[in-house]
Amino acid sequence: MTEQTQQTQIKRTVRKLSLIVLGMCGFAFALVPLYDLFCEITGLNGKTGGPYVFDEASTEPDRSRLIKVNFLTNTNEGMPWKFWSAKGAVRVHPGEAKTVSFFVKNTTNKPMVAQAIPSLVPFTAADFFHKTECFCFEQQLLLPGEEVEMPMRFIVGRELPKNVGSINLSYALFDITDRVDISTVLGNGEQDQLPAAGG
Repeated sequence: MTEQTQQTQIKRTVRKLSLIVLGMCGFAFALVPLYDLFCEITGLNGKTGGPYVFDEASTEPDRSRLIKVNFLTNTNEGMPWKFWSAKGAVRVHPGEAKTVSFFVKNTTNKPMVAQAIPSLVPFTAADFFHKTECFCFEQQLLLPGEEVEMPMRFIVGRELPKNVGSINLSYALFDITDRVDISTVLGNGEQDQLPAAGG
């Protein structure tokens, strides 16, 4: 094999690999909207809905049942933040409001924006898991090294099927910095939350 043929093959390989990397970046960027679209079409998402209006005074919890709610947190590949829940799980009576805290820390030396996407298992519980307050309703802007406590308040509906004894609520944290003009937000003096893209 001549040196010229080798150089041609190397260039061809580099081009192919560059296209693969570019395709992977494009796929990662489109992952959140694709997931939302998939969930909307199939209805098999386990996603919880938006803000839920709840009148605590008018609802009596079902004291005959206890439901274990497990909290799982993870960051999308390439997201350098730390993300965790204060408790791994809590037990609640259906109809009882409960608040839990999640924490996030920007471990980089630059401002970044993130969006948390919830998912719930079993899927049949999604219609009965209601959040009245959640960090997933808003995008999170953190300055370099900043750490924030983020509360999430929820109610498991009294109508939850009797065969469901535990629920797993998972949050995936995505870096969406490229989709937001941070300089505008920082210029306005806002340093906490932005409206959610689709929450």
